[in-house]
Amino acid sequence: MTETTILAAYGLLVMLTILLQVLGGVQQLSLGYLISSRDEDRSMTGMTARVKRALDNSVVALALFAPAILMLELLDRTNATSLLAAQVFLLARIIYLPVYALGVPAIRTLAWLAGFAATAILYFLAL
Repeated sequence: MTETTILAAYGLLVMLTILLQVLGGVQQLSLGYLISSRDEDRSMTGMTARVKRALDNSVVALALFAPAILMLELLDRTNATSLLAAQVFLLARIIYLPVYALGVPAIRTLAWLAGFAATAILYFLAL
């Protein structure tokens, strides 16, 4: 795997998270509500709400991770360290989603920290 294939894999993970959130939303809010204009504000609860929060966090993580990878590729600065950091990021985010959805706070926080630190390393490598 390269850094860019890891970026693509993470994009697919975010898309999977979107699908999980939509499926939970259909169960809690109804398909009719989801295809409506949603003028009435409704909220989700439980695991579906946690998946929504994980999705929001995943989009932020993608917004930070993608530019770092693209800068490294553009500057031709990818190396064993950048690949390892990207791998750590992806693994951390793979762990993050189910532990957040299941409500496991300590492991969720550790996974988030690992992914965040890996992203910071990528930015330092791009300097």
